[in-house]
Order: sequence, then C-alpha cells, then structure tokens
Amino acid sequence: MLNIGFVIEKGKSAAVQPENGHPACEIAYDGKLTVSLFFDFCDRPLVLCGVAKPGDSAEVRIRPYRLELYVNGSLCDEEWPCGQPFLVPSCVFEGNIKVIFEDVPETAGSGCETGCPRKGISAGEIRKTGVNIGDCMPYTDPEGDGTYHLFYLYDRHHHCSKWGFGAHQWAHVSTKDFVTWDEHPTAVPITEEWEGSICTGSVCRGQDGNGKDAYFAWYAVRMTDLSPARITYARSYDLERFEKSMEWFCMPEGYEPTTARDPKVFFADGKYHMFVTTTRVRDGKGCLAHLVNGRMSAEGWKDEGAIRTFGDASGSDEMRRNNQPECPDYFRMGDYYYLVFGLGGKGYYAYSKEPYGAWTFPREIIPCGNVPKSASLSMEGKSRRIFCGFICEEGYAGSLCAAEAFQLPDGKLRFEKLELGNDRV
Repeated sequence: MLNIGFVIEKGKSAAVQPENGHPACEIAYDGKLTVSLFFDFCDRPLVLCGVAKPGDSAEVRIRPYRLELYVNGSLCDEEWPCGQPFLVPSCVFEGNIKVIFEDVPETAGSGCETGCPRKGISAGEIRKTGVNIGDCMPYTDPEGDGTYHLFYLYDRHHHCSKWGFGAHQWAHVSTKDFVTWDEHPTAVPITEEWEGSICTGSVCRGQDGNGKDAYFAWYAVRMTDLSPARITYARSYDLERFEKSMEWFCMPEGYEPTTARDPKVFFADGKYHMFVTTTRVRDGKGCLAHLVNGRMSAEGWKDEGAIRTFGDASGSDEMRRNNQPECPDYFRMGDYYYLVFGLGGKGYYAYSKEPYGAWTFPREIIPCGNVPKSASLSMEGKSRRIFCGFICEEGYAGSLCAAEAFQLPDGKLRFEKLELGNDRV
C-alpha cells in the first residue's frame, strides 16, 4: 500500500511521470479538496473529494483495489481502482503542495473497515456522510432470535464509482425493534481489482461441505473486463464475519451471462433454489431464471427454466435492462407464496398457492422505494413482514425506507409505510 500525505494550501499540484510525461495525480484546492488519480485502465481519472480548509492535513491511501482520502484523520471519500497507477514515488510534483510518499504494509482484515462498528444508533445514523444506501437485502435467521438483519449496497458517487461499474459492497446493520440499530463489519467488500461491483443478492442458511451449519451470502460480481458475471458466495459461521469462497459459476447456456445478477437463494423441497435476474437468449425477454442444486455449492446448479419472463427486449441494452426483473425476493406467508421483483426500480409482487407457478399479479406498486425486499421481524411474540428499499437522491441510491406488509384473506398484500424515526414502529 502506498500513502501520499500533504498539507492543504491554495493552488494546484500535478505529478508527472518522468518516463513518458503521463498525468499521474492532480491535487487541487479551491475551497474543496480534489484529488485525481490516473490508471492505465481508463483515460479518465478516479476523483476523490473532501471538505477541507488551508492548513488541514490530507492523506491518500492507495492499494490495488481501494483508494481512500482522509482529511485530518477522517475518511472523506473512497474509490476502487483497476489497473496500474501512473503515480509512483519517482513522480515529480510541481506546484506548492508538498507530497510525502510512504510505503505502508497491507493491514489484516477485510480491507474495508472504516472504524469500529457503532451500536445503538438510529435509522438516520446508518447512512454516513458521503455514503448512499442502495439495494436492500433483509434477512432473518429462521433459527435465530428474530433479529432483523439488513444488508444493503454501500454506494458512493451514485453508481459512478470505478468508472461507472458501481463498486458496490455489502454493508450490514441489524435491529430488534426498528428503533435502534447495530452496525456490523462490512459483509462483502471489494478485495480484488477485477470486481467491478458486488451486486445485490441474498443470505441463506445451509450446510457447508463438512455438514456444518453456516450462512451463505450469494451475489454476482460485475466484471471489469465485461466478461460473464460470476455468481458466487461468501460464508459466515456467526452472521458477523464473512469470507469469500472464491468459487463461482456463470449462467448456463440459454441466458445472457454478462448482466446476470441478484441471486435469491432459499431451501425448499429438500434442495436449494436460486432465482437470477437475466435475459433469455432465444427471445430476448428479461426473466428470472430458476436454478436448483442439491447442495450449497458453486457447482451443480441445474436450469429449471425461467420462472417469469417480461417483454421483448431485443432492442438496445437500456431496453434490455428495463425489462429484466431485478432483485427477486421469495417467501411464504400462510397458504400463499410470494414472488417479489423490481421493474424500472419499482417493486411489484405476485402470489400463488403453488410454489412456482399460477401467479396472480396485482398492479399495485409496493410503496417502499426502489427494489424493496423483505424479512420477518419478531416482536412481542408476533412475526411481522417488513420490506426495506431506498429512495433515490440525485441519482442511484440515497436514503432508507420501509413498509410493513399485511396479508388479506384472498392473498393480496396491504402495505403501511413505516416512519424510521425514534418512535417504536
């Protein structure tokens, strides 16, 4: 890991590679600190910004998969690079900012810890300064104490990080009452430069290869080389610390593999099921592919066909994305099964008394922001089905929102928005 440190002054400093004169780093201050770093992956630099004033000390930490900007010891901004930086200690800085290079050994851990996890915070405090809440992935351990675990996509720059790949990671908080929340270590961080983004997915309890109970966080990796997305998992034995398996598979023949994402994994009928957002090749229809496996592994997934298709998206890439049902969710409530998905960001659901078909599709939009998903919350002996989604602010991602679902006698759901304040819900 390479660090550069400097004291902020008015003006601009540019680092130039002596060998070829390629821009390597530009540091500017005009009331706001801006640091631009250049890599051979892309002509455009990655830009880090922070609030600062003259005389403040600043530091940029550079590692192969992560950049951090600190001002007076506080984290201000992050980016996630790919390729080789042009900035090396032999670079010559011009201007009035003195830069100090320092070789710092890589620290242990996930590489994505920005301080000690906070306990007893409010819903409003979950979102840190400069951070946006993206796709939500609630989970309740079926054999646990009823705690509601919320995994969500940690977003900076409204999906524009890492040259537009997104560079999302899984953050993790939990609550027992929707009033106070506990923060947990980052569940699935970016730790490899080829990881363009850790996409949305789901958590499922299952058994590892040795027959030991564990938690599996399934997700797809958006690849920086635009190769087929890797569907993979991270495993945890305490729902606190996850370790990437580094095992993966790509979508079977017949499905568009590059945009495949959002695996929803659950156990039923003696096997594991996975719904995946993708497009069916033969007709260009966006769909939820249905895969099954007899064990919790990256190997052995068999195609059961699409559980649901949407429209003919044979046109542009944008049309194809808009017709792909995103972020699927699936659960049973009483005598009914529910399939949840997003179209154009809006949440919809279908219900049936059969587990995988004969769906009834209400036209109602789930009133819970973008791509809402749900889990149960156990309070005072009662199980409540609560959805979480996000509200966009100036682009992708923003603030957290929630709604509770109530089942009607005919299987339809009624929703009530929840205020995420200091009052008990």
